[in-house]
Amino acid sequence: GAEGSTLMSYFSKNQIQALKPKITFSTLRDLQCPVLQSSDLQGKPEESCSTEELFEWLGAVLNQVSLDNKSSSFLSTYCCPEPNTVVEKAFLCTITGFIIPEKIIQLLEQLCCYFSEPKLAYWLTLTVHGFADSPVSWRESEHGFHKGGENLYNFVIFRNLDYWLQMAVGAHDDCPP
Repeated sequence: GAEGSTLMSYFSKNQIQALKPKITFSTLRDLQCPVLQSSDLQGKPEESCSTEELFEWLGAVLNQVSLDNKSSSFLSTYCCPEPNTVVEKAFLCTITGFIIPEKIIQLLEQLCCYFSEPKLAYWLTLTVHGFADSPVSWRESEHGFHKGGENLYNFVIFRNLDYWLQMAVGAHDDCPP
């Protein structure tokens, strides 16, 4: 109707376009990384770390929290879980914007190709984080923003193409299907 055509002319007149995702790259040097075994989700003492330990570590890395457990730090005394290994270079790519599921699948496929050549990494991760104040979440519930607005999932992909899928939602949200 008339309302629709008025909106169309408004959008075209003001040249409002979908925001292009913003991409940033960074290199993390001498990064302490947890040792993982794809078959050991609970981890084993002195052999591998658990999924929970990895998830916590990943949060620290993505938020650029120091991992050296300095007592003088007012921000964090967190340290990398044991056992761990120091990686000379780790690459962090952040894509911010509205990203459709098909693009996420495409990203996953491209990441899996990384293992073909060169075989440098034992595992890699892809974290998809919804906006904390997003109106929707999984299933048919509204997204509850009560405290932190948790709304994310994380793939951990191993060289043998095994993978872990971790999900986090707020206490008032439905669990994902």
